[in-house]
Amino acid sequence: MKAAVLEKNRFIITNVPTPMLDEYGEGAIIKVIGCGLCGSDIVKMRTGAAKDGTILGHEVVGEIVEINSKTNFEVGDKVALGHHVPCFNCEYCWGENYSMCRHFKKTNILPGGFAEFIYVSEEHLHNTVFHVNLNLSSIEASFLEPLGCCIRAVKRARIKDNSKTLIIGLGSIGILMGEAVKAFGHNVYGCDLLYDRICLSEKFGFDKSYLLKDEETVLKEMKKAAPQGFDTIFLTAGASLSLDFAIKAARDGATIVVFSSIKDNNGFANNEIYYRELTIMGSYSPSPMDLEDSMRLIEEGKVKVAGLSSVYPIEGINDALDDTLSNKIMKAYIQL
Repeated sequence: MKAAVLEKNRFIITNVPTPMLDEYGEGAIIKVIGCGLCGSDIVKMRTGAAKDGTILGHEVVGEIVEINSKTNFEVGDKVALGHHVPCFNCEYCWGENYSMCRHFKKTNILPGGFAEFIYVSEEHLHNTVFHVNLNLSSIEASFLEPLGCCIRAVKRARIKDNSKTLIIGLGSIGILMGEAVKAFGHNVYGCDLLYDRICLSEKFGFDKSYLLKDEETVLKEMKKAAPQGFDTIFLTAGASLSLDFAIKAARDGATIVVFSSIKDNNGFANNEIYYRELTIMGSYSPSPMDLEDSMRLIEEGKVKVAGLSSVYPIEGINDALDDTLSNKIMKAYIQL
């Protein structure tokens, strides 16, 4: 089968063995229709976490072509999926830290979404694979997993009624995060360095977004919306400068949710956290319950994703990578 295989921080299109259900017994073989290019794929490439020969991609939409399962899925079903499954029976799962579960980290789709076919286990079929309704496009359905990540973060933040939430970084994940906050009934504001993203965020329902040019001027402008500072802040920019800005934009006692990695692995100012009683927390990957909520919100139209993705054939995946890195596009969807 055709696949995009990682080699020296680029993708090469080559033929690799097609997964066969006979090798695994239970589970399903899915013909991939398309797969979103996630920021985490790019991070894995740039940091060396993904080695040459790896087939990345996990924001998969596809059609079941072979199955041996006790679930109600059938050949011909169109599905979207999450790629990790927690065990539900360990200290991490009992504490609702599902993405820290060691079983969660071991489970995955095989070989990866940038290939014509993947294998998903019976565990996946029971927990993280969802039927795609006929009213949803494949591109819309591909947002199941990234939106699930955002829903997880919003739940962890425990946003209070009548509070003000700020999203720092308005790429595709920042937009999704803001939409998730709105879907849970809260006000949301955004800021970014790019004017086009400011405009886009307001089209997607943000109450107001700020162009981050002069920090002092922006913070002063933000005081009109949140005089004491923002109650909850999500960091979706992946930039170390956003840490200091988040501290300045936060009210005393605020919660700051870290939702991106940064290159130099800087930290927050200890005394600011201590004296101002700030809560700093991370949020990573979604549980099956978050994925279920994600599919529901997309199906109900409470989170809109149309217009966020640009479509590339798998042969153009390196162009998709370059255009993403240069901010030419918001997000790439790789069509197989």
